[in-house]
Amino acid sequence: METRPLGDTDQRVSVFGLGCMTFGGQTDEVDAMRQLDRAFDAGITLYDTAENYPTPLAAATQGRSEEILGRWIRRRGVRAQVVVATKVAGPGQAAGDLRHIRGESRRLDATNINAAVEGSLRRLGTDCIDLYQVHWAERAVTTLGRSRYSRLPDAPGQVPIEDTLDALAAQVRAGRIRRFGVCNESAWGAMRYLAAARERNLPRIVSIQNAYSLLDRHFEQGLAEVAVRERAGLLAHSPLAGGTLTGKYGGRPAALAGSRSSQSAAFLARLSEARLRAIDAYVALAQAHGVPPAHLALAFVRQQPFTTSVLLAASSVTQLQANLGVVDVVLPREVVQAVNAIHDRHPNPA
Repeated sequence: METRPLGDTDQRVSVFGLGCMTFGGQTDEVDAMRQLDRAFDAGITLYDTAENYPTPLAAATQGRSEEILGRWIRRRGVRAQVVVATKVAGPGQAAGDLRHIRGESRRLDATNINAAVEGSLRRLGTDCIDLYQVHWAERAVTTLGRSRYSRLPDAPGQVPIEDTLDALAAQVRAGRIRRFGVCNESAWGAMRYLAAARERNLPRIVSIQNAYSLLDRHFEQGLAEVAVRERAGLLAHSPLAGGTLTGKYGGRPAALAGSRSSQSAAFLARLSEARLRAIDAYVALAQAHGVPPAHLALAFVRQQPFTTSVLLAASSVTQLQANLGVVDVVLPREVVQAVNAIHDRHPNPA
């Protein structure tokens, strides 16, 4: 499998990574272990999790994703061959009710980051995290479901980006993380981290993990240039837009057993008429060129010049196996042009 540099470092990661978000929740441990085996055998080296996983998020299961990934690494004896990525949960309830993680005082300050790193190291069963990521910003940003920017007052006690950077750099100096990145961040936020690193002579972010798919190309509107010029490439999450770009919903939103739609009414509610029209157009394009719709979606993300790695996340090993068929798929220029034409007609319905 192709590998690409992680930021401006000498660390390389596979162009497809494995997202472990469902492991221990929607995906049981047996199937998760099979997915990890299959991904590793296919050449995947990047494995992404978070302290608040798995989904569905719950106090009773919090941390299981990291624990499962850690057990698999030890059983396979592959620690030196994989890049382990995890995340610290930010304040507020951006991903749901997370008061079970460090209570109401959860912030992106030195105390919380230190506690979060300690917990992740313990659950992962390792002494160093390869890529540590800030899961979301302290301030309100449009990358987490807000479609329009509005000037909102900062929350009381909001931790400045500079202080978060200092805390992350301290973890690097302590040898507990090797490098760090941001998630669900804006162009301003990414540039503030980069500028502060230059000003303070501290390590810089090496990656930006944001949503990016045929239905959500907002990354191109500012962050793409940051990723290329500042060598902090995209780790694309949700490249199949929650599985909708596989075409499995067939234009008629209805819950499917074992899928995210069966566990969240809000998920189905997001399948608007505008989104369904765009999905139908992409599915038709894929079928016209003899490519599975999922492969069209994944290959398009992989071929973007700002992409470092595309995170595959499957609820079962069967789904993962099907998606891994994209590894050798290269979309010709005319297909990319057709994708862009559909996007021009149906821009960012996500």
